[in-house]
Amino acid sequence: MAIGAEITRPAKHLIEGLRGLGAATIAGTLGHMGFKNPHMTGILPQTKGKAICGPALTLQCLPQRPDLFSEGEYADPETQLHRHVLYHVQEGDVVVVDARGDMRSGIFGDMMSTYFKGRGGAGIIIDGVMRDRPNVEKLDLALWLKGWSPNYHVQTDIYPNAVNVTIACGGVTVVPGDIIVADDDGAVVVPVSMAERVLEDGQKHAEWEEFSRMKLMAGQSLQRYYPLHPDAEEEYQAWRRLNPVKPV
Repeated sequence: MAIGAEITRPAKHLIEGLRGLGAATIAGTLGHMGFKNPHMTGILPQTKGKAICGPALTLQCLPQRPDLFSEGEYADPETQLHRHVLYHVQEGDVVVVDARGDMRSGIFGDMMSTYFKGRGGAGIIIDGVMRDRPNVEKLDLALWLKGWSPNYHVQTDIYPNAVNVTIACGGVTVVPGDIIVADDDGAVVVPVSMAERVLEDGQKHAEWEEFSRMKLMAGQSLQRYYPLHPDAEEEYQAWRRLNPVKPV
């Protein structure tokens, strides 16, 4: 078992800027940049209307093996690394868990979730499940999961092996410190090295979409306004001068 180093958190202007774009715009922008699937597939929003953007803290789980793991929910708690990822949480962080898609072991429950909220965490994303749904829902946390289970985290087939290491979650590689954007469309990963360009290109896209949406609602030409045809660029720029982008 391994506890990784503290993560390097991205610049705040990247977090704030990407927060305003949304998962769909970011996924499309990354797709045009060559990152074809930044979406954590099969991990669904559990709290409708929640949207988060923050750096990833990671937890890796592996299949249980008797020579490497001793079962017990409360046996020597400090060896249970699902606790240790939470010790790293700062305000705005996102905990991302590779639980191997396991549907039987609830990685976090009521008490761990309460601690996470008390630390100021933004949200939890698990390629797997959680437990204690009635009490967890009272916390009003932002959650993206595959579902729920009454079982505790090491009850069946997996155990937490490493904290703040590179993991896979929903078919996507997640590096500690990556920027996670999640909303009702799902959760996407933004590599920090790509974040500035994603922000720049994504904002441009969001700006002309605002204009195009207005035109389409008025019954105007789909061919001209989505995507924005070069012939409509002058019209868009004139509209934008009258409707400047509000600063974030």
